[in-house]
Amino acid sequence: MKKISGLLAFLLPLLMWSQSIKSPSEFLGYEIGTQFTRHHEVVDYYQYLASVASDRVQVKEYGKTNERRPLLLAYVSSMENIKNLETIRTEHLKSTEGSSNASKAIVWLSYNVHGNESVSTEASMQTIYDLLTTKNDYLENTVVIIDPCINPDGRDRYVNWYNQFKNTPNQVNPDSKEHHEGWLSGRANHYMFDLNRDWAWLTQVESQQRLQIYNQWLPHIHVDFHEQGVNNPYFFAPSAEPFHEVITPFQRSFQETLGRNHAKYFDANGWFYFTKERFDLFYPSYGDTYPTYNGAIGMTYEQGGSGRAGLGVITSIGDTLTLKDRLDHHKTTGLSTIEVASKNADELNEEFKKFYQPKNYNYKSYVLNGDMDKKESLISLLDKHGIEYGWGKKGVVKGFHYNKGSNGSIQTNENSLIISTNQKKGTLVKVLFEPDAKLSDSLTYDITAWSLPYAYGLDALASNSLVTSSSKDKKQLIPVVSENSYAFITDWNSMKDARFLADLLQNEIRVRSAEKPFTSDGKKHDRGSLIITASDNKNHKAFSTTLGSLAKKHSKTLSPTATGFVDEGKDFGSGYVKMIKPVKVGVLSGDPTSTLRFGEIWHFFEQQLHYPLTVLDASYIERTDLSEYDVLILPDGRGYRGFMDDSMLKNIKEWVAAGGRLITMGNAIAAIDGKKGFSIKARERTKDSTDLEVDLYENEQRERMKQAITGAIFKTRVDPTHPLAFGYGDSYFSLKLGNDSFEYLETGTVAYIENNFKPVAGFAGSEAQKTMAASLVFGVEKHGRGQVVYMVDNPLFRGFWENGKLFFVNALFMIN
Repeated sequence: MKKISGLLAFLLPLLMWSQSIKSPSEFLGYEIGTQFTRHHEVVDYYQYLASVASDRVQVKEYGKTNERRPLLLAYVSSMENIKNLETIRTEHLKSTEGSSNASKAIVWLSYNVHGNESVSTEASMQTIYDLLTTKNDYLENTVVIIDPCINPDGRDRYVNWYNQFKNTPNQVNPDSKEHHEGWLSGRANHYMFDLNRDWAWLTQVESQQRLQIYNQWLPHIHVDFHEQGVNNPYFFAPSAEPFHEVITPFQRSFQETLGRNHAKYFDANGWFYFTKERFDLFYPSYGDTYPTYNGAIGMTYEQGGSGRAGLGVITSIGDTLTLKDRLDHHKTTGLSTIEVASKNADELNEEFKKFYQPKNYNYKSYVLNGDMDKKESLISLLDKHGIEYGWGKKGVVKGFHYNKGSNGSIQTNENSLIISTNQKKGTLVKVLFEPDAKLSDSLTYDITAWSLPYAYGLDALASNSLVTSSSKDKKQLIPVVSENSYAFITDWNSMKDARFLADLLQNEIRVRSAEKPFTSDGKKHDRGSLIITASDNKNHKAFSTTLGSLAKKHSKTLSPTATGFVDEGKDFGSGYVKMIKPVKVGVLSGDPTSTLRFGEIWHFFEQQLHYPLTVLDASYIERTDLSEYDVLILPDGRGYRGFMDDSMLKNIKEWVAAGGRLITMGNAIAAIDGKKGFSIKARERTKDSTDLEVDLYENEQRERMKQAITGAIFKTRVDPTHPLAFGYGDSYFSLKLGNDSFEYLETGTVAYIENNFKPVAGFAGSEAQKTMAASLVFGVEKHGRGQVVYMVDNPLFRGFWENGKLFFVNALFMIN
């Protein structure tokens, strides 16, 4: 009888809790898994839990999306832990300093980073409900942080689309419209960016706001819930090779521990799954790798489904996959993860502390010289990641020289940026800054090179020694604009300069650009330098005030001069000092473009350059009067062969010949390759005897890799005298994403790969390297009174290749 009384005493609180908390189905008014839940309803449910179980749940809004949807985090744990949540957090972070007595496991679950992988958010609601009712014993020594929807804009886009087009009841036939999203799918965020590729680069507001909170917790475990193709079973840890070399033996083995626990539940239910395939741990900007490089057990869980699955779909083997099935699978791995964490809390804390002990990495310090604007842009990123840095002193440092591709030395001074691996974020520093990440397997899921010194165009050296550095105060620039000056001169090297120009033009200030280097008042100025004369702006009523205000806004130094007569070079009235036109720009959207590539351009104009852009959809562009536009951009995409028919090509060629400027990117170039009137030509791949050999079926994928380039960095030669290259030297490191190759132009080849050039970082197959030899990267072809700009490589890729962006701005403003 005493045993029964004791059992009742234990179960009664659990029964009261479960009875007092509504399940997602009870709260929403429909059985969860039978409909898709809109974001505001998800928010309502989490806020409801925070109100009825406030002793065990806290919900905080950490930001808003571009479309003003709230971003939420839910903290769920035992009453005692929630009461001491801040103490638990601060004690946990002491582990990064090696002095903690932390005992709680911290688990962060992230859902729906891809909006149309829509089961994740549904699963999050059932998971937190189960944690509060039937699985609350896991929470005694565990704090669970749940982000129910990383990408609300994309998710609502998908859910609204699906609800508009689905049959009633839903149709499981995969041919049905409800299984075929249009061009503007729900996968990406508002700007069509893939948020699962943005953890390290932080170009998007969702990523920036989330990482502020993530770095305040640095959990032991982070899970990123995804979906894959409908015909795939479930994927969970362990991950596939390649693993980055910084990943610790414990991080590897604990993935195995988690995977075996998940398998126990999947086996019991007869569910299919796979591990150690496809999803690797290398590229640093994923929701599994970025947490891993910050000490967590970072993992991707992939359920079959995605935007093709809807509420139910028949798979290729004749089974019906339902939203309920998908929900159960994600709920199971989520709860299994928390269960394992709870059982291994002590080991997680101990190993997390070990991760942050000093590392003896080969390169101890990274030294960066170059344009201060570019260094400031990099510093902005470092600050967001909590990476420490300092400034050098006069001297010489030896090590691996990035520009030379070999050992050498670099002169340092008080403006040399120093970043050391001897800090809390030292592992992340190594991953982001090392010249060429060690690749254990060429079969990777994403790009294989990203080194930030190359991406930011800085003169860098990796040193085997610890380079001392110190802090310095940032000086506040207060530009003075004298009304008596003949003109004002400023440099042209960076995106800060580009934003300044864009602002000037939109404020109706007329600006010129120097095509030749010149010296004025004893100071040398490079090609592309901006010249703002009082005479050009004599009709601007607030010229001096506006110029001064904009110079202060953009922290721009203006060099005043009392004369247009230069010491050396071309005077300001020369034909080589040309007026910059405030161009009207259109960009093609819809099929045949890639949503991601279109989104990069859209985001670039609105959030980086801050210059107006008109989006022209492919469905009506033939009826658009192109003479209203100075520049037309064709983003990369796969459908140009069908889109660029004779009629469209004729319209575009006539518009270019009349003075338009066409910027073509990626496959848009291939669509006009060899067409009458344009001279761009693709290079043909030459076959050798090895192409005729018979390969085993199991080797087929690796044989294809000989032709592949998986995001490798190539050193290119640049013609710095061409307006497309203003602001650049005679070389540029380009991120090459594929093996498309085009011949040099007869005239107008601006950036190009020479013969026998291998990548400086990343993987490029042996045959692909041959194709890249003597190939075009950027070029400009004159056509009538207009121009065609060819961008074989994408300088706007994922918004993080900072040093390529000025090429794109030059294509807009500097070419005449």
